[in-house]
Amino acid sequence: MSDPVRVGIIDHGSGNLHSVGRALRRVGAEVTVSHDPKTLRETDALVLPGVGALAAGMAGLRAMGGDRLVHQWVDEGRPLLGICVGHQMLFERGRERGVDVKCLGVLPGVVAKLPAPRLPHMGWNTVTPATGSALFRNANERFYFVHSYGVTVTGTSDHFTTATHQGATFVAAAEYGLVASTQFHPEKSGMAGLAMLARWLNQLS
Repeated sequence: MSDPVRVGIIDHGSGNLHSVGRALRRVGAEVTVSHDPKTLRETDALVLPGVGALAAGMAGLRAMGGDRLVHQWVDEGRPLLGICVGHQMLFERGRERGVDVKCLGVLPGVVAKLPAPRLPHMGWNTVTPATGSALFRNANERFYFVHSYGVTVTGTSDHFTTATHQGATFVAAAEYGLVASTQFHPEKSGMAGLAMLARWLNQLS
């Protein structure tokens, strides 16, 4: 039996740290939650969580040196998973409540208010998997979303799994090699979320 994957969860002051940790442990990971980049660098994979405002999340991440950690991690080709606002942080920038936020620039795209008549987009929704997705099996799986901002897209993509809320199609998840991210909360998405996290871990072991 192989050793469990050691997953470090970045504690930048804004995220569902304990619920994410519990979900990862349920699918076999060994979890460390820390705000210390040196401690996090000793793990096999990183999770960047986040809830609330994008600007506050980026400020907290920079304050702990997490932006440098993420860039070094990605440059070294090591596995990373962003969740919710952590997913949004990985894009180039965000426009939120009149504020332009410089993000990490790991993924291509701009986070902005969804062009939908009713916000937030809150509750369960299906997704359309990216071509050749390793994390999603079919379009019938349902995941739990809570957000008003996202990266809107048109058409299909080899990298972006999408969802649609009241006519607005947005990036529900991204897969760029060992960098993955989800706008939804896998830790709140029942068996579908756990299965997705398990597939992510299985890629790493």
